[in-house]
Amino acid sequence: MGEPVHPWILSTLGGVLIGLSAVMLMGTLGRIAGISGIASGLLTGASDRGWRVAFVLGLVAAPLLLLLLRGDAGIGAPQVGWPLMAVAGLLVGFGTRLGSGCTSGHGVCGMARLSPRSLLATLVFVLSGVVTVFVMRHLLGSGGA
Repeated sequence: MGEPVHPWILSTLGGVLIGLSAVMLMGTLGRIAGISGIASGLLTGASDRGWRVAFVLGLVAAPLLLLLLRGDAGIGAPQVGWPLMAVAGLLVGFGTRLGSGCTSGHGVCGMARLSPRSLLATLVFVLSGVVTVFVMRHLLGSGGA
């Protein structure tokens, strides 16, 4: 299949696409590209379901397209079991409700708008991730790569 693409190139391209999608959503609809808010609107029956469905389908379609083009979706196999992943998902869901948003809403869109609330939320997200990795790898002795 040729030479593999360097991870920095894929990461940079992914970041550019995330930024472009956030700018396009704000520019066309005046909406924040926060995934938790978009998904919440789908689950609660918001009247503007069309763009929300399109956005989520785009999130799902991207790794599927990568799978078709490369034979690999670029998402490694889980390093932990399903029960731990379920607990992690519930904690993330709780955290997005507590923080009134997620990393895409606060970290991408809020930081770009220089929102003090988003700066604080993003710092909490990052610090929580650092603490989680430390606990999983050094105190519990698990956590994969």
